[in-house]
Amino acid sequence: MGMFNTVGKTGGGGRKPGTLAKLDRMNKALRHQETDRVPISDFFWGGFIRRWRQDLGLPADANPYYHYDLDWIVTVPNMDPHIMNFVTLKQDGEEVVVRTGFETTIRKRFDLPMPEQVSWETDTIEKLEAFEFDDPRDRRRYFGRGDNQIAGVGDGFERNTGPWIETVKSLHPDFPVYGSMIEASECVTRMLGQLNTMMWIGEYPERFGKQLLRIGEFYYKCAEAEIEAAGGLLDGFVIWGDVAYRNGMFFSPDYWRQYFKPTVKAIIELCHRHKLPVIYHGCGNVHCILSDFIDMGLDAYNPLEAKADLDVVALRKKLGHRLAFCGNSDIRVWERGDRAEVRREVLHRLRAARGGGYVFQSDHSVASDVSGHTYDYIVQLVREYGRYPIQEERLAA
Repeated sequence: MGMFNTVGKTGGGGRKPGTLAKLDRMNKALRHQETDRVPISDFFWGGFIRRWRQDLGLPADANPYYHYDLDWIVTVPNMDPHIMNFVTLKQDGEEVVVRTGFETTIRKRFDLPMPEQVSWETDTIEKLEAFEFDDPRDRRRYFGRGDNQIAGVGDGFERNTGPWIETVKSLHPDFPVYGSMIEASECVTRMLGQLNTMMWIGEYPERFGKQLLRIGEFYYKCAEAEIEAAGGLLDGFVIWGDVAYRNGMFFSPDYWRQYFKPTVKAIIELCHRHKLPVIYHGCGNVHCILSDFIDMGLDAYNPLEAKADLDVVALRKKLGHRLAFCGNSDIRVWERGDRAEVRREVLHRLRAARGGGYVFQSDHSVASDVSGHTYDYIVQLVREYGRYPIQEERLAA
């Protein structure tokens, strides 16, 4: 997951007319209704933010969400199994090595965009079975400052992240604000590592499956506590859960249906009881389980990686308006930055927006290799050609 998780400008207690218009735009899109135009937003790497400011000559505090008045934003509470400050094992001008609340040792080189997971304390299934998670309702997750892996160790490195609820409150006047929670697949990747996860599925399918259900239940309770902590300030919810790679799923669809799907379905139902639409973020080729997400009542799927042979226009033809889509614009095209190619790419994805049901975003997140000028051009294209009613002849130009 890549995102620019920041506290925005402080607004008043009420919501601005423009914010209500954006909320209406997002809600209608997720209900497959046409409104004034296709919503647009994204997840931004810190490296892109710095490049964007430099490319466009913007102030040091410029923020793309505000600069472009984007249509929605995601926030992340503390999801670490253990709530704790990072244990610093090494730190110098080139890198930092820390152990986090996932009981994972991570090496973050400052000259590279993403961290490396070095080792995992939970390295046997017996240790996993004995692992005790901190209270999902611990107020530090939502109301306190502190270190946490998901917000703090990514393409940047941050200690003592501010209270999640303060981020929500600061953004609420200006944007539709979505909460979020990982599910079991995201947890085990961080807590156990991908190799242990794959090995234990093969070696102990039922035994490990019980732990996946236990972890899923923990994050269901975290989502429940997060929604309660927000006090009605959330407009939607994102579930993070990568279960696939370029060619298909990491494990069989039937294994996913037995041990991952039940708690994902429960989180979706929880959110819907609170009138919150749900977007599931899962990278890779998930063709074989999209029908499951439809059956679960999911509102929209993200990011629909083009590099994993997903095409939102083809998916719209296949699935109709049973599922909304969020993303799919090929980040590789964005990185190359050829204007003619970018234009063809953006206009092609907008063809999926007829009848609503589409939110324009990249097919992953906006990384440092995308120029500020390219992203600026993309926003202009979406705003110009994404107005309803969508005119097919213009998109084919």
